[in-house]
Amino acid sequence: MIPGSPERAALLQNAVRGRSLWDDAARRLLRNKAAVTGMVVLAVMVVLAVVGPWLVPYHYDTVTKTDVWMGPLQSGHLLGTDSLGRDLAARLLAGLGVSLAIGVVATSVSLVIGVLWGAVAGYLGGRIDEIMMRIVDTLYSLPFIFFVILLMVTFGRNIFLIFLAIGAVEWLTMSRIVRGQTLSLKSKEFIEAARAAGLSSGQIIIRHIVPNLLGPVVIYVTLTIPAVIIAESFLSFLGLGVQPPMASLGTLIATGAQDMEMAPWLLVFPSLTMVVTLMAFNFIGDGLRDALDPKDR
Repeated sequence: MIPGSPERAALLQNAVRGRSLWDDAARRLLRNKAAVTGMVVLAVMVVLAVVGPWLVPYHYDTVTKTDVWMGPLQSGHLLGTDSLGRDLAARLLAGLGVSLAIGVVATSVSLVIGVLWGAVAGYLGGRIDEIMMRIVDTLYSLPFIFFVILLMVTFGRNIFLIFLAIGAVEWLTMSRIVRGQTLSLKSKEFIEAARAAGLSSGQIIIRHIVPNLLGPVVIYVTLTIPAVIIAESFLSFLGLGVQPPMASLGTLIATGAQDMEMAPWLLVFPSLTMVVTLMAFNFIGDGLRDALDPKDR
């Protein structure tokens, strides 16, 4: 029996049990000031993207001929207007929501495809692994822009197909990372025990391989989302992404670049939003990498 109060006994028992690896990683992540700052900034961006359009007194596609090229803080327009008199704040909030949605959905598509493809190839090995990874190498050889344009021309330029088109390209690197991790996991004792227990290959992959890949997968996801946002912005800059009157950060930057001399605020505010959002994701990704690195424990 531990002397002292019940509270002290509980604390001592918890200290004896120790912390799990995930608890330790969470504590390390929260001690990283840059990562915490990134999470706070990203949370603010998400709230603005979700709630912001309801707070702005203008709709993102409302045209006002009398308010053409208004500067910031003029005539009730917080960030000014564009060449059609559309409120930039409303379009920026709507575009931020679209870009974040594309980043999350396209990354989710690449996550599902890449994790399953890499786990199956790495676990089964042999000829199956060779065939599957040669397919990945072949797709890698295709120029990114050509592959996305091919998908969009074939299936149309619907915004949901843009999600799928970008996600269908970004899974390639994910599959390679997962395959490499799977090759090192499949010789572990707990995998041998699962085989001895009579579990099928599919059950082993789903129940044992994939859960043990969460560390590197989570890190890569935080780095894939900004890459997807940049890819969408590049396509929108070329006129192949989100179509008017809908806005995204890419379309806003493209419009701002065209009207930069006449209305520089049309380029400055979307560009700053893009930079801040991408830096937040990168800070979180770096923090997760340091928190989950076993060498630093």
